[in-house]
Amino acid sequence: MTRYYRPIARFSEVPTPQSFPLAGGLCWFDTVAVHERGGGVHAIPAGEVPTDVLDTLVRARTPIAGMAMNGPRIMGILNVTPDSFSDGGKFDAPDRAFAHALAMQNEGAAIIDVGGESTRPGAAEISAEDEIARTAPVITAIRAQSDVPISIDTRKAQVGNAALKAGATFVNDVAAFTFDPELAEVAATARAPVCIMHAQGSPETMQDDPSYDDVLLDVYDFLSARIEAVVAAGIPRDQIVVDPGIGFGKTLEHNLILLRGIAIFHALGCPILLGASRKRFIGTLGGGDVNDRVSGSVAVALFAARRGVQILRVHDIFATRQALDLEWAIGGAAMT
Repeated sequence: MTRYYRPIARFSEVPTPQSFPLAGGLCWFDTVAVHERGGGVHAIPAGEVPTDVLDTLVRARTPIAGMAMNGPRIMGILNVTPDSFSDGGKFDAPDRAFAHALAMQNEGAAIIDVGGESTRPGAAEISAEDEIARTAPVITAIRAQSDVPISIDTRKAQVGNAALKAGATFVNDVAAFTFDPELAEVAATARAPVCIMHAQGSPETMQDDPSYDDVLLDVYDFLSARIEAVVAAGIPRDQIVVDPGIGFGKTLEHNLILLRGIAIFHALGCPILLGASRKRFIGTLGGGDVNDRVSGSVAVALFAARRGVQILRVHDIFATRQALDLEWAIGGAAMT
């Protein structure tokens, strides 16, 4: 029976003599939850974890797109679309998109994620040509004024290629290179780091009736398999980031299970990205419409940061950065 190891991450406490650092960051663990399909969950001391797994959990992650992975980094969302669920139409003009990108950088974003195709539930696919027309000019404009890392949020090889030529430095694929496998080859040729995300179904249908045997372990297995496929395409394992895909073919309960267990993905040996900002489950649990989800989004980001998540993809840069600064200062560790 396959076993899955989830470190019980801690932060802002005095480490015990039996503790280990988590992924080279400021969180630590001395206990690990062992998950088995159909066999429940039980806890063991960290020292009893198999050596290869423990080494993976402890090992410092390699920098991604120039960003150190020893603490949480903020990825600012820049949707240059007319129909994204939260900010559709706000930044679809190149001048507004460019101004917002620089504002996010000034507020503390370590990387800007530019997306030209909405992947909200029910969204329809657009052509690669339209997506390039929305994203490439904005990336060119940002790169002319800033050396901030830029991510292209796309499923398509043509779009990724155009974005990388325009100055993008990271490929963020919500389809984990299953929609257009040639995108992995484009990233490999450009030596660009990538993020692979789990999604069940396409944006058009993903929320119709999502189901899993065990959502936490099913998502883990999917990401593990996609890591191997991406490595086979020529992208080094240490340049791969994983994202469990909150809201992408998941119910409210699925999202909560993934968040509670998010530290399990450290066992994949890659940095973790979390994109939960302003998503529907925050309003379902906390009330209000999409514009009232800032506080809930920050709460989720802090929860993830305390579990060693390295990249937080958010809309509200200043609020998230302020909360992280305070959390890290109270915990006795300055943000770097």
